[in-house]
Amino acid sequence: MSRIVVSLGGNALGKNPEEQKQLLTVVSKSIINLIVEGHEVVIAHGNGPQVGMINLAFVESKSTPNMPFPECGAMSQGYIGYHLQNALGNELTRLHVDKTVASIVTQVIVDENDPAFQKPTKPIGSFYSKEESDQIISEFGYDMVEDSGRGYRRVVPSPMPIDVKEKAVIKSLLKDGHIVITVGGGGIPVISNNGILKGVPAVIDKDNASAKLAELIDADMLVILTAVDNVFVNFGTPNSKALEHVTTDELKQYINENQFAAGSMLPKVIATMGFAETGKTAVISSLQNAERAFKLLSGTIITKS
Repeated sequence: MSRIVVSLGGNALGKNPEEQKQLLTVVSKSIINLIVEGHEVVIAHGNGPQVGMINLAFVESKSTPNMPFPECGAMSQGYIGYHLQNALGNELTRLHVDKTVASIVTQVIVDENDPAFQKPTKPIGSFYSKEESDQIISEFGYDMVEDSGRGYRRVVPSPMPIDVKEKAVIKSLLKDGHIVITVGGGGIPVISNNGILKGVPAVIDKDNASAKLAELIDADMLVILTAVDNVFVNFGTPNSKALEHVTTDELKQYINENQFAAGSMLPKVIATMGFAETGKTAVISSLQNAERAFKLLSGTIITKS
C-alpha cells in the first residue's frame, strides 16, 4: 500500500463555514476509498480565503484586540481541520471502519532572509475599493495591491518552506494507522533562531508545503486537487491542450515558455515537479475527479524525466 499526500485548495472549500462543511462531505467520500483500500493518507489544505476572513473579523471589530497573523493562521488550521475530521470521521463510522482522524497544528520553518519577505505577493482576504484600501494602509500599514481588476486586497509574503517542525509526530501517527490533517494553509510560518521558533506574518503556498511534507515523510504520491481537471498549455486559445502524462523536463520547457500563470497554476506545477524529481509520482486534478486521479486515471500525471 502507498503513502499519499492529498492537497486541497482553500478556494475550493467554499465561501463560508456552512458551504465548506457541505463540500468537504463530498470530498471525504473520495478520500475514504483510499483509506478503506489500506493506504496511509495525509491531507493538506489551503486557507487563503479563510485566514483572510479571520483576520478581517479582528481588524473590523471595535471590541476585540487585533490578532497577529500567525495566530489567525492557527485558527484557520483548527476550524478547517475540524470540518475535515468531522466529514471523514462520519464517513468512516458509516462504513464501520475503525480509524481515527487527527488534525495537527503545524509550524513550517522558513528562512528569515527569504527574498519573499521583501516583496509580499500572496493575496488574502476581501476585495476593497481604492478609497478603502488607502484607509487600511493608513490605519494598519498593510501592503495592498490591485488584484486582477476585482479591487484591492492585502498581500503578505509567501516564503518557501524549509522544514516541518511536527514531522516526527506526523510519521508516528501514520505508523499507528491514523489519518493525518496537517500543514493547513501551508502551515504556520515560523523562523528559527538557534531552535527557538517565532511566528511571522506570511502565508506559505500550500502546494509547496505539501510537496515539502511529502518529501519529508517519504510519501509515494502527491495529489493536488484544484478547480480544473488538468494542467493546460496555450490556455484560453484555440490551441489549448490538456496535459495528461508529462515529465519534469517537459514542464521546465513549458515554464520557460511562460505557459503557466504565476498566481494560479505555476506554483502547483513547480511543487509537483520538485516532488516528481525524487522519483515519485505527482498528480494535479480536480476535486470532482479525485477518485480517478488517485488511481492515475485522470488529471495531469507528472513523473521524473
